[in-house]
Parts: sequence; structure tokens; C-alpha cells
Amino acid sequence: MKLSRASIPDDDLNKQLRAAKSQLALYAKDLKALLFREQKKSQKLEAVNKQLQAYAQDLKAAYGAEQRKTRELEKSYADTVVRLTLASRYKDEETGTHIQRLSHYSKTLAVSIGFDEDDAQLIFDAAPMHDVGKVGIPDRIMQKRGPLDETEWAIVKRHPVFGANLLAGSPSLLLETAREIALTHHERWDGSGYPQGLTGEAIPLGGRMVMLADTYDALRSRRPYKPAFSHQKTRDIILNGNDRTKPQHFDPTLLEAFRELHVEFDRIFSEIREEPSTQEE
Repeated sequence: MKLSRASIPDDDLNKQLRAAKSQLALYAKDLKALLFREQKKSQKLEAVNKQLQAYAQDLKAAYGAEQRKTRELEKSYADTVVRLTLASRYKDEETGTHIQRLSHYSKTLAVSIGFDEDDAQLIFDAAPMHDVGKVGIPDRIMQKRGPLDETEWAIVKRHPVFGANLLAGSPSLLLETAREIALTHHERWDGSGYPQGLTGEAIPLGGRMVMLADTYDALRSRRPYKPAFSHQKTRDIILNGNDRTKPQHFDPTLLEAFRELHVEFDRIFSEIREEPSTQEE
């Protein structure tokens, strides 16, 4: 049987009400203490967050300063090596314009096979250093008029190693890329190149690109042993071969890219040159 409200004595009811009120007061006190603690936590978290934001700003500023230092150091490295590269050109028949053209040919190839702008620019900047090792070849050989004998040719073929050694040991990505190119720009896809006789994809891609670009420019340029060839003849030699140059020397992907881009190579050669040259058709 349920008791009605009227059946509960007033004294008992008052006791229950006082007990409930007391319990609610304790709950309120506990809740207030809890809220106070949470506010303190929130204030601490806010202070920590502000401190972290300040650290982040400081870190961002420090990182920016470090990046500027890195770029300046990288530029200093590059300037030094480019000066060595230019100095090496006094040893043979190649010119400063050859260096410029080689960068543009190589970047054109890089972009055509999917390099992003930064990576293509890295190839552009590194390509001019490909022959820096020629500073280590005696002048009597580099400036010889007439064919080289076997001993002299063997010395010339050491210039990729000389160049790679000169560029080795730097933390610079630019100089490491240049080192790879210097060492491998005379390697051939079919393994008939030097100094290591590497084949296929064992040759770094930068080396493969510069090798094709260097071949094109050498064919277009006058040498003691050959006249300057026309673009059409150079294109035919690279794509179909002659007694010295074979299509199998080149990365097939790059060869196909050249087939599509050869007009751009001709434009680069025509726009970046010191003086007109007589060409053999």
C-alpha cells in the first residue's frame, strides 16, 4: 500500500528536505570546485597555447632565416663551381654559350617527361657543371690540334671522375646533383659509355638528359675534327645514327621526347649563340 503525502509526518518530511538541501549544497560546492579547477586548466591551456604560438612564430622566423642562409650558401657553392666550369672552357673549344644552351636543353627534356618546376630548375642549374673535371686534364691534351692517341684519350676519359671528386662531399642538393651528372654524362644506355660502363636505368636520369643534350650541341657546333652540322642533320644522326652516334646510346623515353621537341632544341641553339657558324647540311 502506497503512502500518500498526507501520511508522512511533518517532522520526517522536514528532515528529508533538510537532508536533500544539504546534499544539494554539497553537490553545488563540489560542482563549483570542479568548475574552478576546469577554469584553471583552461587558463593554463590558453597560456600554453599562447606560448606555443609564440614558439611557432619564433621557429618560423628561425626556419626562414635558416632557409635564407641555406640559399645563400648554395648560391655561393654554385657560383664557385660555375666559375671553375667557365675556367674549364678555356681548355677546349666549347664556349659559355654552350653551357647556357645545355641548361635549356636539359630543362626542356626534364619538363617534357614530367619533372615539376623545382626539379627541372635543379637540372637546369646543375647541368653546366658536367665538364668541370676538364680542369684536371693537361692543356697539351685539351688544346691539341688533331686526333688524340690512345694514351691521351684515356686521360680525357677520366674527366667525369675528376669532376665528380671535385663536387663530392657537399651537403648541397645542387652540388650532389651536379656530381651525379658530372660522373655519368658520358654513360650510354647500351653500356658502351664511360667511365663505368653503366647501362639503362643504372645511369642517373640527370646524366642521361645531359648526355643527350650535350650530344645535340656537340653535333651542332664546329670542332677541329668536324664542321657544324645543321639541325636537320643533327636530328637525323640522333634518331637514326651514324658511324659514331647510335640511337641505342640514349634513354628510349628521352629519345622519344627529343623526337617531339627537336624544334625547341633548334630554337635554343639559334637564340643562344655567339656568332653564326658555317654548317654542313
